[in-house]
Amino acid sequence: MRVPGDDELLRLALSRPGEALAEAGRILAAGADPATASFARQARGIVLRDLGRYPEAIRDLRLALRLARRCGVPGRASDVQATLGLALALSGRTAAGLTALDAAVAASSGQSAGRMLMRRGFVLARVGRRAEALGDLNRAIALLHRAGDGVWEGRARTSRFVVYAIAGQAARAYHDLEVAERLYLEAGQEYEAATVSHNRAEIAAQEGDLPAALAFLDEAGQRYAALGVDNIDLTFDRCRVLLAAGLADEALGVADAEARRLADRPADRAVLIFAAACAAQAAGRPLEAADRASTARDMFRRQRRGWWAARAAFVLVQSRFDTGVRDGRSRLAAHRIADRLDELGAEEAPAAHLLAGRLAALGGRLAEADRHLERAARLSRHGPSYAQAAGWLAQAMRADARGATTAALRACRRGLLAAAGHQRRLGAVELRTYAAAYGTELAAIGQRHARRRGDAGMLLLWSERWRAGALAPVAAGPSEDRELDADLTALRQVMSRLDDARAAGVPTGQLDAHRRALEQAIRSRTRRAAGRKPAGPGPAPTGVAEIVDGLGDHLLIELIALDGMLYAVTVRSRRARLHEVGPMAEAVRELELARFMLRRLARGRAAPGSAELLVAAGHRLEAALLGTAVSELDDRPVVLVPAGALHAVPWAMLPSLRERAWGVAPSAATWLAVRRRPVRPRRGTVIVVGPGLPGTRAEVASIAAGYRNPTVLANGTATAQRVLAAVDGAGTAHIAAHGVFRAESPLFSSVRLDDGPLTLHDLGRLRRGPERMILSSCESAVAVPVAGDELLGMISVLIPLGTASLLASVVPVNDAATGPLMVDFHAGLRAGKGFAEALLHARTRVPADPVCEATALAFVALGR
Repeated sequence: MRVPGDDELLRLALSRPGEALAEAGRILAAGADPATASFARQARGIVLRDLGRYPEAIRDLRLALRLARRCGVPGRASDVQATLGLALALSGRTAAGLTALDAAVAASSGQSAGRMLMRRGFVLARVGRRAEALGDLNRAIALLHRAGDGVWEGRARTSRFVVYAIAGQAARAYHDLEVAERLYLEAGQEYEAATVSHNRAEIAAQEGDLPAALAFLDEAGQRYAALGVDNIDLTFDRCRVLLAAGLADEALGVADAEARRLADRPADRAVLIFAAACAAQAAGRPLEAADRASTARDMFRRQRRGWWAARAAFVLVQSRFDTGVRDGRSRLAAHRIADRLDELGAEEAPAAHLLAGRLAALGGRLAEADRHLERAARLSRHGPSYAQAAGWLAQAMRADARGATTAALRACRRGLLAAAGHQRRLGAVELRTYAAAYGTELAAIGQRHARRRGDAGMLLLWSERWRAGALAPVAAGPSEDRELDADLTALRQVMSRLDDARAAGVPTGQLDAHRRALEQAIRSRTRRAAGRKPAGPGPAPTGVAEIVDGLGDHLLIELIALDGMLYAVTVRSRRARLHEVGPMAEAVRELELARFMLRRLARGRAAPGSAELLVAAGHRLEAALLGTAVSELDDRPVVLVPAGALHAVPWAMLPSLRERAWGVAPSAATWLAVRRRPVRPRRGTVIVVGPGLPGTRAEVASIAAGYRNPTVLANGTATAQRVLAAVDGAGTAHIAAHGVFRAESPLFSSVRLDDGPLTLHDLGRLRRGPERMILSSCESAVAVPVAGDELLGMISVLIPLGTASLLASVVPVNDAATGPLMVDFHAGLRAGKGFAEALLHARTRVPADPVCEATALAFVALGR
């Protein structure tokens, strides 16, 4: 059997791993001579190492080393020893790996030395010894380029890219990747060429370009799949990017599913359990996070993977902190882990120092807290754009600890600017919404200072600084993406078939699987699309005076949730007042009870005493939401800005608001911006009637009769394509259609049209939202509170597209009672009333029937 003197089998291991593994197995089964067997064992070790099967890889490489020493081929033993050293280091046995690599470097020269230096440089970069790594890699590239060894020069450049990327030298990092990809493709190294896409995702994430990072990961996944490669690093890195994007629940699902799939691969499974621990911690599930982190740490220790074990230990301490464990033992553990992660150059080091600083400050150890917070604050000068806010948070906490209030608030303002800058870079509404998490704690520091001072204006200002940033207007015109449009059409067809199958009582397993696949494809495409960038920053007021001046004759009531308590700031007659309302938990409890009562009445069966129970629930809800702020109400119209968790309030249930005109806004700044927006000429009125609403047709005909030449889509003509074309840029759009709100995936919430469900993803493809939108037959005002006071739902899609007014319900409503209410509402609009006044006009005409009253109470007017 021929010895692959040109390293053919080793090249194959990093080009087409599956073929290399099979070929190595055939060579070994044939009883090859020591030299040939050493190549086969080394190739097996490389493939197994890259699959994360470290114990098997190390065993094969040690056998390869013994065979190489027996065969007497010059340079063979050093080459295998270097491969073994790399595998040991990747498995977590860094010291043993570097010892083997040092010996291999010392025993080599010329081209061979370049290969050894490349491996050692890679390990040094991975453990944070970047200056030494750069020295090794610079020498390696020079030696390999001189020898014309393109493949190994590409590997050295790929390793040097890591050093440059971590140091924030993106231009140099990109250059190394471009050269490496060209060298790999020239040599036919398909797998290593695929890793370039994977590595580009790392640079994009470092630069804060999360859509590009997700796109590169998708590209790498496709290339790996074509080669039959199962790359565990791809899954881990995807989880990291999802976490950076705030999509913690999704990252948790990905990591848990992969950990279950790889139950027979303990090394890979440990990494995925660690990823799941990080995701659970970010998702606010500290008990689950602690359990996973403890499991991962113990697995890493058994596998002698110290670098990974230290990272898991940090997540364990952080999760325990989140559950309320903040004793001296936790402080000591956090102190040790932060310093250890710093030594290892782990990406968690800044967060670990932030935690250690918090615990030291709580324990009164101010000097220790200052040291840790100073290290964490490095992120304000370095690191990815989305993480710079964390650095400013550390700076603010450091100033706060020494009583420097002015410096603390200055750091908070700079941190919020950094977070807003990152948010504006994101095109997808989902990513913009979740990105609000990066500024939430910074805003809370300012809010706490205002609360301690009892300064209503200051509290209002700090609340407004970080509200509704995701609702900044986007550039007109969706990006051209025919594949996305095709996927949305296919999803509509599949969901229609699912409805039919469920109605017929036939199995839906395959259709459900197809639906999930299409939804994942749509998520991926919308997140990485670059065409719908925000047109500019959100309309944040410069101060309380601007809010006061813009209110005119309106009363503002802004609700603020802070540290478990609910506060109300009222602004009227050019004066701001602060009211402490009560526990936030009580407000949420009363809200859920009120919504339950409205949902029950929507079924059309009013039990005896329902009207009285509804009134009593309204009184309790008012006390829990407004407290003494009720005393501020007079005869002027009201602007309500609720805290995120209180977005779905049926405000008309509150006795003091039932006979008043009021509107709801996500922030005072958004309301003012919409109010000041010039009303541009729009196309006319569009009325859409979905299937299954026979009782609505008479009311729709009555509504249509009041408008000049309205577009009416019903009776089979209310298809997605026609509806989207009609409402795009319309003056008024009224959609009467059954809908489904999906809390677990809000952008797939939908209204039912003649050819299937129209999702929020579909509406997000509009060039311009309608000026005024009325949604009369679904739970369309509901959204998911995400980070801080940001919401993900209908409002987060339509407001950035230019919709100024939205009428929708906070619970499902009774179809029969809704029709007359909408007729009266439109009559108010035609009389020149705004949405709030028109809704009040419609409520005053509701008959004294509990079902009709509950229907009217369920609707809210958003915007102007």
